[in-house]
Amino acid sequence: MTTGTTDTLLPPESGVPQVRLSTLVNLRWLAILGQSTTVLFASLFLDLQFELGLCAMVIGTGAVANLMIEAFRPGNARLSERSSMTFLLFDLVQLTALLFLTGGLNNPFALLYLAPVTISATALSLRATMTLGAIAIALITMLAGYHLPLRLSDGQILALPQLQLVGFWIALLIGMIFLAGFAFRLTLETERMSNALLATQTALAREQKLHDLGGVVAATAHELGTPLATIKLVSGELADELAGSPDLRADAELIRSQADRCRDILRSMGRAGKSDRQTHSAPMEELLREAADPHADRGIEIHFSWDALDGASARMPAMERRPETIHGLRNLIQNAVDFAEAEVWIDGRWSQESLVLRIIDDGPGYPPEVLNRLGDPFLRSRRRKGYMGMGLGLFIAKTLLERTGATLSFANGALPGRTRPRHRSGAIAEAAWPRHTIESDPKGGLGENTQILS
Repeated sequence: MTTGTTDTLLPPESGVPQVRLSTLVNLRWLAILGQSTTVLFASLFLDLQFELGLCAMVIGTGAVANLMIEAFRPGNARLSERSSMTFLLFDLVQLTALLFLTGGLNNPFALLYLAPVTISATALSLRATMTLGAIAIALITMLAGYHLPLRLSDGQILALPQLQLVGFWIALLIGMIFLAGFAFRLTLETERMSNALLATQTALAREQKLHDLGGVVAATAHELGTPLATIKLVSGELADELAGSPDLRADAELIRSQADRCRDILRSMGRAGKSDRQTHSAPMEELLREAADPHADRGIEIHFSWDALDGASARMPAMERRPETIHGLRNLIQNAVDFAEAEVWIDGRWSQESLVLRIIDDGPGYPPEVLNRLGDPFLRSRRRKGYMGMGLGLFIAKTLLERTGATLSFANGALPGRTRPRHRSGAIAEAAWPRHTIESDPKGGLGENTQILS
């Protein structure tokens, strides 16, 4: 099935054909077994009169086709959409031929027309399913008027009354459309969710790699700090003692300057490092500024504000610096900056029991028709400022933040107590945590730094 994907997050293999040849072959063998059993039972035990030889030939055609496929193609092969459609179309024609020989729509097994179309709805595109469904409807309509009669042993023809025949025809059409539509929609939603979760895992893996790389650099800078300081101190003392030897003094000063350079390089490389125990957590303000930093120079002014509620301590809580938290908040901030006119507000509030973050922009807000669906992946109707969004960023943010214990909500309009409500009446994204799920241990930074394992 073809659905919208993101080339930057989903791996290339996510777009490969998904229908396995062995699945369709096994389903056809099952159909052939059922057809053979039914035809033999009707002929031998019910004593119905029909063209048994021709029926055996039609069933044998399906068996020969399966044997040829198994002989020339491996069972684990994945079929393209065209090949899958051809496979199912053959099954439709074979079923039509068998029903033509056994009473047409007067045969209750005409209900099996639902199977190929439903399979197509779960495995192929909407266009292929509609094409196969239209062919199936045409074949069913043809069978209603053109077929060989099914007779009892005394020659009596088994035929439905005209009204029941028309009703059965209508029921087949409605059942086919309903089941195919339901299967297609369910499969589409499942695939979208699967692709979105894959994109989420990919984004989190990238964030984790950056987190780990920063940790290695930070640990290196931390551990080399003391020896570099020693080199600088000793080289300074050597330079003072070699005042009478200009060449040696220059070498000692060069050593000192290179030690300073190493220190500066490590400091700049380890600025975002998180392996030091002291950097496993950070005050809420620092964490939010880190999440907003990539969007600070995009021409949108970002404001921060903090406040304690309900008699809570005025001391700002420290949050665990998790990749999920940083990446999730960064996506929410990016969404606000993308659609803001000029300003974005990031408000932090905490009480004794909870911690709440709100990200507000001064843009047009979320479209009302999709407001209750925000957080679902691949929304196709979310258009703001001429931009068609698919909702994947908000889905990733919601998924990652909920892993940390957050509850996300989205809204439009000004919040109470705003001094300039018209400037804060755009989109509002709120993340709320119970404090015990996100707040770090205030003593967590004490002790010896942990070793980084590859």
